[in-house]
Amino acid sequence: MREVNFKWMAWLAVAGLAAGTELHAQEADGANAVLPWAYVLNDPAGDAPAPDPDEIVTVPGSSVSMPRSAINIDNPPPDWHPDGHPPMPDVVARGGGEGVVACGYCHLPNGQGKPENAGLAGQPYEYIVQQMTDWRNGLRRSGEPLMGPPSFMERIGLAATDAEARTAAEYFASIDFRPWIRVVETDDVPATRFAGWIHEVVEGGGREPIGTRIVETPEDPARTRLRDDASGVIAYVPRGAVARGRAIVATGGDNSVACAVCHGEDLRGLGPVPALAGRSPSYMARQLYDLQTGVRDGAWSDLMDAAVRNLTVEDIVNIVAYTASLEP
Repeated sequence: MREVNFKWMAWLAVAGLAAGTELHAQEADGANAVLPWAYVLNDPAGDAPAPDPDEIVTVPGSSVSMPRSAINIDNPPPDWHPDGHPPMPDVVARGGGEGVVACGYCHLPNGQGKPENAGLAGQPYEYIVQQMTDWRNGLRRSGEPLMGPPSFMERIGLAATDAEARTAAEYFASIDFRPWIRVVETDDVPATRFAGWIHEVVEGGGREPIGTRIVETPEDPARTRLRDDASGVIAYVPRGAVARGRAIVATGGDNSVACAVCHGEDLRGLGPVPALAGRSPSYMARQLYDLQTGVRDGAWSDLMDAAVRNLTVEDIVNIVAYTASLEP
């Protein structure tokens, strides 16, 4: 507990949180200093022994088995539930040209994604293609270069061809995004550590105040480590955040504009504009911050300028708590 409590106190000191503190005031300290719960940087590895790479592993509801060593980003993604998605094209199942790893490894074969990356299933084809074009043109970057998955995606985006991007976009856009995030309003949360670029609950670590943040953690850590695309996520959010977020999304509140104008009344997307409902709040928070600070500056980013310009940390927490709570 000593390490966990120290991390919590350090987080309070760095983030200020001073829940109303505007993001711009802390920009020079980097994205992790402002939103450490969203831009996760791994804690030092502990002393626990490494799992046996030759162990044969399985997940519930699947007849597939494989050695643990097969679950590696240099290999095809583990496809535990092949009936849960269409046949994967080569770029999703095996990767593309030099520097382009299999899309399905990080985003999962069914496109549901994880807190450290995007859920692509059901997003508009045009939107996915445009984002890949923005990566390739250097117009989209991560607000925290030290966070592995977004920076890795930046390198993939620079390397992927237009044809590879279109093939992947067609695949993921064809899959329905399903309920994946269980939102829980609370005053305190299980103590967590940062591993695998996400929050992992510390066994026996007790609980700590949630403050002005969201703690997104696997429903079943063992299944998530095995990249099971049928095992979802819990998002702990501050008590009352969903209602506060609903008010901001509906009217714009004091610092934003109504979201439904572009994203649709149900926030399930409109034309080439992406869906927000039911998506990872950690991922959504990173996008709002990246748009506000200008590191995400692609073809359609200007449409978000008025929406993000004056958002506070508390606003972002409330907005993404609400959007994550919605039925996809």
